Amino acid sequence: MLGFVSALMDISSEMIHSLLPLFLVTTLGASALTVGLIEGMAEATALIVRVFSGAFSDYIGRRKTLAVFGYALGALTKPLFALANSTGVVLTARLFDRIGKGIRGAPRDALVADIAPQHLRGAAFGLRQSLDTVGAFLGPLVAVGLMLLWSDNFRAVFWVSVLPGLAAVGLLLVGVREPQRQEAGRRINPIRRENLKRLGASYWWVVGIGAVFTLARFSEAFLVLRARQAGIPLALVPLVMVAMNLVYAATAYPFGRLSDRMSHTCLLRLGLVILIGADLVLAVNNHWGVILVGVVLWGVHMGITQGLLARMIADNAPADLRGTAYGFFNLLSGIAMLLASVIAGLLWDRLGASFTFYAGAGFCLLALLGLAMVRRSAG
Repeated sequence: MLGFVSALMDISSEMIHSLLPLFLVTTLGASALTVGLIEGMAEATALIVRVFSGAFSDYIGRRKTLAVFGYALGALTKPLFALANSTGVVLTARLFDRIGKGIRGAPRDALVADIAPQHLRGAAFGLRQSLDTVGAFLGPLVAVGLMLLWSDNFRAVFWVSVLPGLAAVGLLLVGVREPQRQEAGRRINPIRRENLKRLGASYWWVVGIGAVFTLARFSEAFLVLRARQAGIPLALVPLVMVAMNLVYAATAYPFGRLSDRMSHTCLLRLGLVILIGADLVLAVNNHWGVILVGVVLWGVHMGITQGLLARMIADNAPADLRGTAYGFFNLLSGIAMLLASVIAGLLWDRLGASFTFYAGAGFCLLALLGLAMVRRSAG
């Protein structure tokens, strides 16, 4: 049920996000740097808010209530995109939309960890991520169909996106039952020093690796802009996100199951190598066929790493601090996402698209070096 809730909300969100970079550049006259700033600030906001929502879900001992509020806020911000007449309004809409995502994210992930048996956590996170990503490729597909039907009318598509968002909220309310948790005495602040000390070195190692991965992988908005350079018709550009998310959805569950059986470090290393390949392919040429290969590799990287990192947090955090653990994980990832998207936008405007993707490959190499050093020091 949580997977289907995520799928519906992703249909709603991706109907907008797959078109938003084009809307900003072609309708509102924004630069690539502006796109990078908006995307970076929005995603960073979502990830930073998760610190507080995750800790609060630990404090009150309830996950579902916060998840419902976060999904509802996300659904109710969608009309702002349809009404936007400036980049400032788009930024406001993106920030409130991502605040909703931030509120629901850590409690939802903690709820998955609460429900799933320990030996099946990788498969559980992979399954939820796969269903989530089904929505992420259906959303752009619906957007393409409506853009063709309505002659590139961005605003009409944005209005339709409200419907699956509201459906997600309704399904969460009636379809998900939170497990009962044992009350262990009086409630205490999960962010107190003595509680944070219980998040050991292995947890903080995962947090650091997640931040480096985010720094190496800037916003997917730049995939959309790269596809536009290939001369693809405006209405068809979101098919790039369809392809990426289709691969992501197909690979997340198998790699999630694989993470229950093999070395997590090896899988992380594989994910970085594939992301290097994606960056190099996207940098070398803007022919649509070449871009498609890069986008497919990008999707495989996402399928390998995203559910794996979520599972690693669950494995390395105490059960009563899982919400807080996901919150801090996303705080550092949020800061990294902001930096990565701003750097990508600056490089795109100053040096061109190819240099942006070459820089991404360089960050991946640094991450691989860091993994090797940590592995050597641990061994």
